[in-house]
Amino acid sequence: MNKPLERWEVLPHGKLTEVDENILTVTGEIHMPMKFPRRMTVVRLRDSNLVVFSAIALDEDEMHALEAYGQPAYLVVPNDHHRLDAKIWKQRYPNMQVVAPAGAREKVEEVVHVDTTDPNFNDPNVRYLTVAGTRDHEAALIVRTRNGTTLVLNDLVGNIRDSSGFGGWLLRMMEFAGDAPHIPKPVKLKMVADKVALRAQLTQWAELESLNRVLLSHGDTIEERPSQALLELASSLE
Repeated sequence: MNKPLERWEVLPHGKLTEVDENILTVTGEIHMPMKFPRRMTVVRLRDSNLVVFSAIALDEDEMHALEAYGQPAYLVVPNDHHRLDAKIWKQRYPNMQVVAPAGAREKVEEVVHVDTTDPNFNDPNVRYLTVAGTRDHEAALIVRTRNGTTLVLNDLVGNIRDSSGFGGWLLRMMEFAGDAPHIPKPVKLKMVADKVALRAQLTQWAELESLNRVLLSHGDTIEERPSQALLELASSLE
């Protein structure tokens, strides 16, 4: 795990992209020591406040674009492995409410104070939840727009496809990369405590009305038959 940043440090990243109304995403990379892709998702609430899920420090042009989009108000640290940029975001936006799942709270608070494990976004179209079967260690978002539903997941599902070279080979050996969306083996070993509960959770998500996509912290967005992909992930736990 990379050491949490103490000052605003910009690591390689792309540009903010609106994938649906009120949903921005940006991808970047960290070294672990191989290149490892990561994603930040930003959701704009009906009051124009922003929910920042798995924060990434961006360059000033992109930060200005984000601030023009809305007011950063909620900083979701979706598990205790995603603390890298949490402290510096809170330093930049002191009024942000820090959110983390209950099972990860103690470790997250080694870096930044957690205000709540059960946020109220005051928006019926944006729901925060703790993923069943993960010992309350993993958070997710469900976002509804006029176009359909987006599910935002963190480490639970990986979909790293571009994995060339030695680093890519190592990611595949560690089962972080593969040819299809999957639950990485290290996640199964360290996070998944109740396969039955998690399988039920994945099945429930597959039934979300008008599910358009699943955004992941690591890897490509699942946009082709996302409900079927979730059902296949559930089956992988049997």
